[in-house]
Amino acid sequence: MLGTLTNAAAIIAGSTLGILIHRRLPQKYINMAFQGVGLFTLVIGLSMALKSNNMILVVVSIVAGSLIGEALNIDGNLEKAGNYLLRKVGKGRRSTEEKNTIHLAVEGFITASMLFCVGSMAILGSFEEGMGNTPYLLYTKSIMDGIFSIAFASSFGFAVALSAAPVFIYQGSLTLFAAYIMRFMTDAMIADLTAVGGILLLGLGISILKIKDIKVVNMLPALIIIILLSLL
Repeated sequence: MLGTLTNAAAIIAGSTLGILIHRRLPQKYINMAFQGVGLFTLVIGLSMALKSNNMILVVVSIVAGSLIGEALNIDGNLEKAGNYLLRKVGKGRRSTEEKNTIHLAVEGFITASMLFCVGSMAILGSFEEGMGNTPYLLYTKSIMDGIFSIAFASSFGFAVALSAAPVFIYQGSLTLFAAYIMRFMTDAMIADLTAVGGILLLGLGISILKIKDIKVVNMLPALIIIILLSLL
């Protein structure tokens, strides 16, 4: 689980740096870094998308998965869950400096945890590593999370670094799960799954570059559908 370990370490390192500089990283540097990350994500996605020899199954999986995800409103429900947690934290706020400090720390932890865990990159990256591939996507995510950690920690404090724990547990579990199911998959099935994941990464790269906002999270059911179709 080298990719997940790298991701957790990047969050801790970024949080530490954010505390040391005590200010937000200038937005122009964040924008430039994310443009590079977005382009790299497109390259990874394209290389993965061309792995399959059953593009019809891949297309059917993407379309069906997108429709199911949209019907379930996965993206919207995750966002609502995050907003709910933040509202619960805010209810106990008081005027004392101690209570405000505690509130700020808890809010920072929840916000960072939701940002770093809830997203297609965490899932796809964990599956990439679980399939035995070099975890390039998690390395890319580590760069992004490290930059966010600098900005968050400069405002919320070291509680942001604690979000490395849920990231490690969540992504590590997904990686182990992916490694387990790989035992039962043929080379062709793995190629089909890789292709679907690559197309989702292309959508993610387009979103990172702000070309178009694509709800990649709603397309995640396609990863399950392609496995079922490949079995048939």
